[in-house]
Parts: sequence; C-alpha cells; structure tokens
Amino acid sequence: MVSRPGEPHDTVNVSEVSGQKIDSAFIGSCTNGRMNDMVKVAAILKNRKVAPGVVLKIVPATDKIWKQCLNDGLIDIFKKSGALVSNAGCAGCAAGQVGQNGPGEVTISTGNRNFPGKQGQGNVYLASPEIVAASAIAGYITTPDNIPDKPSLFVKHEKSLETAKLKSQQKNTYKKESVIEGRICLIQKDNIDTDMIFHNRYLAITDIKEMGQYTFDNLEGFEDFAKKAKPGDIVVISGKNFGCGSSRQQAVDCLSSLGIRLIIAESFGVIYERNAINAAFPIITCKSLSGMDLKDGDTIKVNLITGDIENHRTKKVYAAEPFSDVQFEIYQKGGLLDK
Repeated sequence: MVSRPGEPHDTVNVSEVSGQKIDSAFIGSCTNGRMNDMVKVAAILKNRKVAPGVVLKIVPATDKIWKQCLNDGLIDIFKKSGALVSNAGCAGCAAGQVGQNGPGEVTISTGNRNFPGKQGQGNVYLASPEIVAASAIAGYITTPDNIPDKPSLFVKHEKSLETAKLKSQQKNTYKKESVIEGRICLIQKDNIDTDMIFHNRYLAITDIKEMGQYTFDNLEGFEDFAKKAKPGDIVVISGKNFGCGSSRQQAVDCLSSLGIRLIIAESFGVIYERNAINAAFPIITCKSLSGMDLKDGDTIKVNLITGDIENHRTKKVYAAEPFSDVQFEIYQKGGLLDK
C-alpha cells in the first residue's frame, strides 16, 4: 500500500501509483528507522545503485541502531549504493533536518505523515522501507519484485511545467462568512482533553457524520451535550487549554459533525488548535472569557476579522484574538488542502 500526497489516509495499492517519477526517497523516522527496517533496506540496495537524479536519504532512528548498522556492514552497503546516510534522529519529520524536500519535488518516504509542509514543500508519498528502497533504485515508484535492470531517466518538459503552473493557479473560490452569529453553549472547565471531547472507545468510527452523537459524552456534567446541541450553536469554553491531550482529529470533527459553527476558549492545546485550523473549523482565543457576563443560551455575534464578540442580551462588545491572515485563508478555502 502507498499513501498519496497530502493525506496519510488516502491509501491505495502500489499498483495505482506504480511508475510515478520520484526525485528523492527517505527511509527513517520513528516509524521506520528500526534495525529490522535497515536490514530489509540493505538487502534490496546490496550490489545496486540509486537511480541517477534521485537522492536517497537514510536516517537510522537512534545512535545505537546507527552503530549496529556500521558494525554489521550496512552503512557500507548504503554508501556504495549512492545513498546519503545521516546521523540518527527524527530527520524528515522535523523541519530543517535531512529528509525535507523542496518545491515541486516528489518524494517517497517511510515517514508517519505526509500533510502538506510536514516533510518539506514538495509532494510526499508514504510507503514501506522495501518499496522506498526499490523505488530509489528504479527512479519511480515500484516494488522490490519489479526493480528494472536499468533505472528510468526522466527529462523535464516545458509543457508539463506549464500544466503544473496552471493547476497551482486554480484556486478554490468558495468563501465562508467572516461574521458568525449563534446561541452559545457555555462550558466552564479548564483542561478539557481530547478524550473528554471524543472518547477513545469511538476511534474506530471513520464517518464524520456519525461522530457528532458522541461529543463530550466523557465530560462530566455534559454527557448529554450532543442531544441538546443544535446546528449553528457556538461553544464557549470559559476555561484554559481546551483540546489538550492526544492529537486525535476526531475531537475537531465531532463538533463539526454536530453543526457547531465556532469554538471560543481562553486558550487551546497546540495540536488541537492546528488541527482545527487545518480543517477550516473556526476557533477563537479570548483570554478574558471568565470575566464576561455570559450565560448559557445567550446569542452572540463574532467577527473573525476583528475579534469582536457582541452579546445580544447585554449589548456589550468584548475583544478576542482575530483570525491571522493564514488562518483566515485556510478557513476561506475550506481546509488546508485544495478541495
């Protein structure tokens, strides 16, 4: 199986992308930098060469593994194949380290995620160490049992470059409103973690439409939240660190599934905040929430551009942090990825 660029869950049989030209290949990260991974890669690379024009980067996960690769002769095999071997570490998963790619570059990687920008500015396919090693030799995506005797050589064509340029200029014109108005559901708690928002017993659910019914059913006092919430509601968390805990995307998607239009909190867990932004789910930070005169059921109007929050009952206007330019752009597009 191979995950296509941009979405780790967009997995297809390798046959569907076989023949896709690559510019680079990466073997390593916490998912595939183990000793047994290195052994499998060495078996494929032995007495073979990386295709001309392809850069293969190999990064053992730990110094202990790196030293064992050296002692067992694997480093020698890697070097003779033409691979670039780096010091042990996370490598391509972390910005600035070996494994990042550049604009327009196509990479096949053993990393754990291939969201846009995570492993550089190009396109990243995810695959097993064996498929990555075989593809590096071939010059295109393939499997170990289909490595050609001679690698394919690719030449850039101006026509294909122009086509790529035109595609990049075709922007999604869908626009979302910058002012959101709705009834508030007030929750006064700090440190509401993702397990309280969407319990791990429901993680097998993959259809977003089914997730909403389980929202907050592990949060004491709000187990019936999903039954009371209405599409268009605004959730106000008069507390800090909302969404702390694990990185599960379902903690964002379940609220979207219910039709919740906006979440306002005094602060958000960092991963939760980024997940929400990437999914174009609007969130606003307002550090002074605890001092506001807000009641469950109040109707408020929120301006995402200015950060103004107007309470219809009291006629008071409060200040929150407005959307950044990047957040608003992603929100307007309907998500980080072009739809």
